[in-house]
Amino acid sequence: MTGKNAKQIAPFGTWDSPITPEALTTSALRLDAPQLVGKVAYWLESRPDEGGRSVLMRQELGKDPRELLDASISVRTRAHEYGGGAYLACEDAVFAVFDEDERLYKIPLRQGHSLTPVAISPEGPYRYADFCFDERRQRLIAVREDHSGEGEEKAALVAFDIKEPGEAEILVEGADFYSNPRLSPSGDELLWLSWNHPNMPWDGTELTLAPVDKRGALGEAKVIAGGVNESVFQPRWSPTGELYYVSDCSGWWNLYRFDSGNHECVVRREAEFATPQWVFGMSTYDFLSDDKIICCFCEGGLWSLGLITRKKTSRGYQFSALASPLSDIASIQANDENVLFLGANAERATTLFHLLSQSIGHKAAPPMQQLRRSKNQHFDSDDLAKPETISYPVGDGEVCHGFYYGPSNAHYRGPENAKPPLIVISHGGPTGATGSSLNEKLQFWTSRGFAVLDVNYRGSTGYGRPYRDRLKGQWGVTDVEDVAKGAQYLVEQGAVDPDKLIIRGSSAGGYTVLAALTFTDTFSVGASLYGIGDLTALAEHTHKFESRYLDTLVGPYPEAKATYEARSPIHHIEQLNCPVIFLQGLKDKVVPPEQAEAMVEALSAKGIANRYITFADQGHGFRSAEAIQTAAREELAFYQEQLKLEQA
Repeated sequence: MTGKNAKQIAPFGTWDSPITPEALTTSALRLDAPQLVGKVAYWLESRPDEGGRSVLMRQELGKDPRELLDASISVRTRAHEYGGGAYLACEDAVFAVFDEDERLYKIPLRQGHSLTPVAISPEGPYRYADFCFDERRQRLIAVREDHSGEGEEKAALVAFDIKEPGEAEILVEGADFYSNPRLSPSGDELLWLSWNHPNMPWDGTELTLAPVDKRGALGEAKVIAGGVNESVFQPRWSPTGELYYVSDCSGWWNLYRFDSGNHECVVRREAEFATPQWVFGMSTYDFLSDDKIICCFCEGGLWSLGLITRKKTSRGYQFSALASPLSDIASIQANDENVLFLGANAERATTLFHLLSQSIGHKAAPPMQQLRRSKNQHFDSDDLAKPETISYPVGDGEVCHGFYYGPSNAHYRGPENAKPPLIVISHGGPTGATGSSLNEKLQFWTSRGFAVLDVNYRGSTGYGRPYRDRLKGQWGVTDVEDVAKGAQYLVEQGAVDPDKLIIRGSSAGGYTVLAALTFTDTFSVGASLYGIGDLTALAEHTHKFESRYLDTLVGPYPEAKATYEARSPIHHIEQLNCPVIFLQGLKDKVVPPEQAEAMVEALSAKGIANRYITFADQGHGFRSAEAIQTAAREELAFYQEQLKLEQA
């Protein structure tokens, strides 16, 4: 170092970083599911330092937030295993699923303070999510999973009398899956989404509408939108009872209005106004008034806010993108006074924002108030790598998209003429997407001198349905090509070290990791976090929600068993010749530990370096601080050991 601000020269991948394993969980929260009741905000926050407990928060806007329930209670549903839609806030009560027993509780409110919770669902092997309050009939409508019988659990829409809790009344059953039950403002109509195997909700859903009589019984139900090859997302009623929904019938998830048998496209744009429905309760738009809608939408992998206004002098709508510094936006909740949403960008972790509805116009950026930040710890901007949107050629004249991050550290730089090791990240899903917002788990690597390519391989969302459908029948082929070509592209650009190429991924991304290590010779080392090595075992043993997912990604099972075996790394272990670290929760119901254990046993028998790190109390994804820290520490040590990166 030759000057006060000069950087120390040290090998890439060895730099000291302020983003330590402990920093990943210190003052860290996972914010989720904001809701708005008048001038009161609610949300959930998962706390790693409390073992991942999901805490229900309440804040009267303009005052301080507080926990609504006792510190021993975690609000979480295991419906579909991934959950979501675990609570519903109303004027005088909150209804919530408690993680300990999966029962549904009513939490009465008096002057903003909660009273003793009362169970309104019976004990039993049931799971509940995605609630709707029927005020006229004093009942709660919910999605229920019944795990009491043999074989797959049965799905239904049910109702509970909240004055005299008892057995559920079944309203609708027969489909494999249900979501989004919503009553019209008058209480005279109920809508819902449903879908059946082998479809996932982003493949095809049906939007159904039924009249409701005075006693609450449903009349003749009619499918009004959707189908096997049309994905409908987030149907909801306007304040005056008009029905809106998002559909991808044009090839893009756009917003529509249904009126007297007619479907009117509200915004026709090559943009996504929806996202894959992996969990219940997702929201990308809401109403400021009957003729104004605030929304979020995705173009080129980046999310923005938008305002939709119905024209009063003619048919049609005016759409405007709203200026904001954010690139990742979700969970829109609004009324005529206030707006809540979750937002982030490359320098700001996920934050719960509040807007005043009257401040939103077509031109000026609306002033945003921060209610809650997922991370209070701040780092030097020079320690944070900035994402670069890249696209590179793959396949037959096609392109793949992603975000590239170069190494960045306020105190270190690499030696002259040296290239950094590259970590290619394959996101989970596989139907999903990665974004460009601040991710300290990614910055953990770049601040140590690794370059990172975060890939939105073909099959990812955010680029229209044709791009999303490119993975159908091609999982383990198209995604593998895209991650390998991404690494090769950066090598050709002279950006990274061709001898130090790493690939990591979790869940479905873990499968892409193992397939890429087995079926290509691009990478030097890999990390599979609760990933898949045997597609056949996954098809035979995974949970109901995804039990037929592979029918479209690989082929019908067992008819296409030969294809499953051909694409399963466990059946071609002779081709996998580089080190792999496996990180696995032993309570994982989505990808059971047997998947990782079979791969570890096979690699050990070959004498290939590997490491198997388990977490006894973790499921699919790591929630506790200890697990998150240990996973980061072990993965870093494994890379440094295998690539012979000496610590600075």
